[in-house]
Amino acid sequence: MSALLIFLTLALAAEYYTYAALARVTFKLSRRIRLVLFVLNGILSVFIFLGFYALYLWGENEWPLNVIKYGVSILMGAFLGKICIAILMFTGDLFLLIRIFLRFIVFSWSRRRRGPVSEKYKISRSVFISRFALICGAALTTGLAYGITNRYRYNIRKVSLSLNGLPPGLKGLRIAQISDIHSGSFDNAGAVLAGVNSIIREKPDIILFTGDLVNFRSQEIIPYMPVFKGLHAPLGVFSILGNHDYGDYVPWPSEEEKINDLKDLKLYHKELGWQLLLNEHKILSWKGESFALIGVENWSAKAHFPKYGDLRKAMSGLENVNLPLKILMSHDPSHWDAEVRDQFPDVALTLSGHTHGMQFGIDIPGFKWSPVQYVYKQWADLYREKNQYLYVNRGFGFIGYQGRLGVLPEITLIELN
Repeated sequence: MSALLIFLTLALAAEYYTYAALARVTFKLSRRIRLVLFVLNGILSVFIFLGFYALYLWGENEWPLNVIKYGVSILMGAFLGKICIAILMFTGDLFLLIRIFLRFIVFSWSRRRRGPVSEKYKISRSVFISRFALICGAALTTGLAYGITNRYRYNIRKVSLSLNGLPPGLKGLRIAQISDIHSGSFDNAGAVLAGVNSIIREKPDIILFTGDLVNFRSQEIIPYMPVFKGLHAPLGVFSILGNHDYGDYVPWPSEEEKINDLKDLKLYHKELGWQLLLNEHKILSWKGESFALIGVENWSAKAHFPKYGDLRKAMSGLENVNLPLKILMSHDPSHWDAEVRDQFPDVALTLSGHTHGMQFGIDIPGFKWSPVQYVYKQWADLYREKNQYLYVNRGFGFIGYQGRLGVLPEITLIELN
């Protein structure tokens, strides 16, 4: 209920400020043109409200893929464009109120000396803010529409990682990480295959998948089984489960169906040739040296995500084994700060995903920003605390918004040194 109230508040604010911006910008136009613009804005508003209501009523997973592909993206683009207008207009009003307060309360003597601000100046300033807000809102909506074309534009990020005490035999070990495939969102097997082939061309020694193979149901991966069967590496392909893999977002007719769906998903991992780690570990050897690969089920420090993972169980038996390297796969990066760093300081490298970089933001060399950083402290790239590292992959696929703007799908290649 609280989420619905927040949405309605944002929606009403967006509508009010969009109307206000249009009114200020078009006040010199003819009555007919203004009427057309206001009617078009009204139609768009009705489309947004009905669209989100339909998604809320029936659920995203009940709609045909093409409806989700285009409908959700258009809804989000239009709605976020209006939100952008509301934020800028509200900011302009806030600064105006502050200025009025300072002028009439704190510096009233200055106002008397300088005389009142002309009505003409007030109007021109408000029109400027309104134009700026409308331009920014339109740019955001257009950008999100363009982002649909980036869904399969895979970006290979190469990371050279120096670990203390790494024995000579493990130097140069090449780890390919992918995460958040979300096969239920795909609609282009050829484009996905191109991404898989780009991983193979890098010739990694081991491939690690850090969760969310599907969106809602296990059957979503079936059309793409031949594509992902192509992944192979000398040490093998290992995987874990993410929050979407458990079927928690589906209104199942019975608990038994949900349990069976998860069983099917685990079988699909096996059919792909992937070794699924469920709160367990494997000791692997490479060039005469051994290291531990640990995989936990989904574990999140956020209240609305499940805690199926048991890291203590996954590491059971490693207490008395002298290994130079322990690598952990944990889907949700909030696990690192909440449990891994403090309780398991011998885990040198943790690999996560989950955030997708929100599929939206600024991601350029030397600077990155996304709204998701206000929810997740670690949301993309490499993080370090003392001798422990966390790498957060931006995700191979997409969900909800059927595109990526600024934050591209990622294939990570980590080389140990």
